[in-house]
Amino acid sequence: MSSELPDSAVSPPTGAGESPSGPSRRTVIATGVAVGGVVVAGGTFLAGAEEATATGAAPSSRVSLTVNGTRRTVTVDNRTSLLDLLREHLDLTGSKKGCNAGACGACTVLVDGQRINSCLTLAVRLEGAEVTTIEGLAKGDRLHPLQQAFVDEDAFQCGYCTPGQIMSGVGCIQEGHTSSPEEIREYMSGNVCRCGCYVKIVRAVEQTATRK
Repeated sequence: MSSELPDSAVSPPTGAGESPSGPSRRTVIATGVAVGGVVVAGGTFLAGAEEATATGAAPSSRVSLTVNGTRRTVTVDNRTSLLDLLREHLDLTGSKKGCNAGACGACTVLVDGQRINSCLTLAVRLEGAEVTTIEGLAKGDRLHPLQQAFVDEDAFQCGYCTPGQIMSGVGCIQEGHTSSPEEIREYMSGNVCRCGCYVKIVRAVEQTATRK
C-alpha cells in the first residue's frame, strides 16, 4: 500500500520569482507577540487601576478612647491596629512592634484592665475603651512598683521587650496569677525575651506581687 499523499493534498512549491499568497510564518509570530504584549499590558493597567481604586476607597472611622487618662479622638483607616494607632497617631512609641502577629508580646497593653496584644486588635473596635500603655504607669517621676522592680532585679538587657513584659506583668498581678514562680512563668509565657532574662523577670513580678 502506498504511503504517498494524493496530489491534491500536497501544496505546490513556490517559484523563485513568486511571493506567497498568505502571511508568512514570521509575520504570524510577530503579530502574535505584539497582540499578546498589548493584552498583558492592558491587563496590568486594569489591575493597577482596580487596586488604586480599592486603596483610595478604604473606609475610615472616628474612634474615641481614653489613653493613659486622656480622652483622645482620632480618625483612622478601619484596618488600623491599636498598636499603629498608639505609635503612629498618638506618638506613644513605648509599645513595641516585634512580630506584628501576636506571638512575642512586645506590644502588650491594658484595655479596660485586661492585657491584650495591641498588634492584633483593631482600633475601631475600642470605642469608649480605657487603654493603659507603658507611658501611663509611672506617676510623674515615681515609677510603678513593677517598673522599679525591673530596675532593682536588673530584669532586662536590650530592653526591647521590656515594655510588653512590664505591662503583661502588671496584668498578671492584677489577675492574681502570682502564687508561685511556676504560675508566673505560665501566665507570662506569651512574652518572649530574646536576651533570656526570664529568671529575673519572674523575680521582679514575684517581688511586686508580694509587696502589693
